[in-house]
Amino acid sequence: MSQPVSDLQQLLATMQPSLNDGVYVFSSVHPNTDVSQFSPLATFREHEGLTVIIDEPTAVLHGLPVLFRAAWITLTVHSDLQAVGLTAAVAEALTKAGISCNVVAAAFHDHIFVPVERAADAIAELTNLQARAARSIPS
Repeated sequence: MSQPVSDLQQLLATMQPSLNDGVYVFSSVHPNTDVSQFSPLATFREHEGLTVIIDEPTAVLHGLPVLFRAAWITLTVHSDLQAVGLTAAVAEALTKAGISCNVVAAAFHDHIFVPVERAADAIAELTNLQARAARSIPS
């Protein structure tokens, strides 16, 4: 297992964004819903309901409301959960390109959900951010 990276410049220079296959949706269900049948990618409990991130075909099959259709990008660098600035840097780069993003931090990687129609643009922006960061690291 790799060691987590916490240095912001190193994180940015090695983030290696990777577009996952498929379309994913954010939906919300009643907090007591058994979501195991959906095989959710992620869930988050809020006062208003249980947010689920699932693949679009599953959402359609179960008639779930689609709040956001997204492409899923994984930053493949092993990011430290206590690292400072990665989310802000990614959000800033995508903001400058007019691309909304929703970030989910997991134990090993950060996952970026962007509008499905902007996936290629988001990958290009993140790849450019990585290249700029790599150039700024002293040899």
